[in-house]
Amino acid sequence: QVQLVESGGGLVQPGGSLRLSCAASGSGFEIISMGWYRQAPGKQREGVAAITSTGNTNYADSVKGRFTISRDNAKNTVYLQMNSLEPEDTAVYYCKTDYFTSNRRSDSWGQGTQVIVSS
Repeated sequence: QVQLVESGGGLVQPGGSLRLSCAASGSGFEIISMGWYRQAPGKQREGVAAITSTGNTNYADSVKGRFTISRDNAKNTVYLQMNSLEPEDTAVYYCKTDYFTSNRRSDSWGQGTQVIVSS
C-alpha cells in the first residue's frame, strides 16, 4: 500500500498563488501516474491535473494556463503550482496515485488539504 501525504493548502486572496505537494511512500511499488482532484462544498469531486511517470500532463479546462503540475520521480513527489487563484478554486484538494505493486494495479488517495480563496 502506498501512503500519500499532502501539504501546502491554506488561505489566499484572489489572484494569489499556492503550491501543493504530495509525497508517496511505501515499498515495492512503481508509480504509473499522480494527480490532483478537488471537491468543493456541495459538489462532486473533480479531476484537476495529472502527470504520468513519463511526464505527460493533462489539466481540467477550468485551470489550464493557471495551474502547473510537476513531479520529482526521485522523491516520488508531485506538485501543483496554482497561480491566479479564484474563489471558485476553493475546495479540498486530494492527491491520488495509480501504481503497480506485485504486478497488480492499485491506487491510493491522500487525506486532502484545504484551499480557500477569499478576500
